[in-house]
Amino acid sequence: MTFIDYTGLLGALLTTLSFVPQALKSLRQGSTEGISLLMYALFVTGLIFWLLYGFLLMSWPIILANSCTLVFAGAILGMKIRHVLHDHEKP
Repeated sequence: MTFIDYTGLLGALLTTLSFVPQALKSLRQGSTEGISLLMYALFVTGLIFWLLYGFLLMSWPIILANSCTLVFAGAILGMKIRHVLHDHEKP
């Protein structure tokens, strides 16, 4: 691996890990109240395109980073959608 690869991997690791605290907090509290549904929907959609881009380039730093981030951000988005739907069901 080259210096460029290590640079990409470090950036990928840090940006991916940045979602862990929010995912854990949302899971522990069972709430996504302060989180924007639109922001996470757009972000997850963007991650899907970054992942596709990584596969088209066969760039493992892009593929790994966006796969991991997609798991965390997707979990947060799923919780947010569930909470929004649950709130709309309340009388």
